[in-house]
Amino acid sequence: DFKYCDYLSRMNEMVRSREAVGDNIVGVAVVGLGRIGTIHFEGLYRNPRATVLYCIEESYERRVAVSSKWHLTNSPCNMRGVQGFQEALDDPRVHAVFICTPTFTHKSLTMRALEAGKAVFCEKPVAEDYDTIAQCYSLAKTKNVPLFCAFNRRFDPGLSDICRRVRAGEVGQVNVVKTCSRDSPVPPVEYLRTSGGIFHDCAVHDLDLICWVIGEYPNKVSSFATLLNPNLKELDDFDTVQIALHFPSGIIGAIDLSRNSSYGYDQRLEVFGSQGLLSCGNMKPTAVVHESDTGAHAQPMWYSFASRYERAYKEELDYFLDVLSNNEIETLVTKNQTLAITKIASAC
Repeated sequence: DFKYCDYLSRMNEMVRSREAVGDNIVGVAVVGLGRIGTIHFEGLYRNPRATVLYCIEESYERRVAVSSKWHLTNSPCNMRGVQGFQEALDDPRVHAVFICTPTFTHKSLTMRALEAGKAVFCEKPVAEDYDTIAQCYSLAKTKNVPLFCAFNRRFDPGLSDICRRVRAGEVGQVNVVKTCSRDSPVPPVEYLRTSGGIFHDCAVHDLDLICWVIGEYPNKVSSFATLLNPNLKELDDFDTVQIALHFPSGIIGAIDLSRNSSYGYDQRLEVFGSQGLLSCGNMKPTAVVHESDTGAHAQPMWYSFASRYERAYKEELDYFLDVLSNNEIETLVTKNQTLAITKIASAC
């Protein structure tokens, strides 16, 4: 029961003041307060192992909104525009930088943070191309600081349980792995314009998940893609994609992607093997079902990624904080894995 374990953890944590960063408290700068940046800020602010010392955000309105919601006026958290990034890097209390900005900014921000000797938690992708990502990891190695690429789905309890059970041989020889990822609601055009495209923004999650679960990379990739939503015509991108993967072991992979799911945030994983099937279906806010003479009625599935992967974001954050406090912890998202997924996404 991971929720009960979480309860015990909260009960056993030392109560601390947010007035200073102690030896065991990680000082953090969050860069970007958009969709994912706000999620990470809230997770960090609630986590007794971290203190948010800086929020760097270009939009004055966003800075004011976050500050007002969390009553940050008299807190140690400094709300700054983009010019405040260097101030955060120069602050010795800052141990880690969370980069939650548009993809095209990742390289510069990541390199600057690493050069300053800060650990980096970066939303995928670390940069826009293979060679630049490799450069970022090389710099992290030179500076001897962690660089973590946030493939959050690895930390989802259901998906990670399937991975564990597949590796334990519960389905025997794996034959087929399928994922379905359909966005709800349609992401804002402003976000999509700088997202890096559906293959590097959306498909990378499914590619990473499949390769992680079965422990190998495909030797053949093919895809079909189209744009069906007229509201997205201005984008040089797709909103509906099918990807087929063939692996050296003979396993077949299939990925179903859409930017527009009218019925909720559709997220499914299925692993079919010689000895059975493991699947993780869609979750709902409650398990209540109303049955009557008109049929059975249940609540829709979770509406968006923030709801569906709430637990994964928390587990991912705790893992990153564990890495900062213990160099012996296994690296769950490696340089080679990140580079491989980037290469596969580019081949689609």
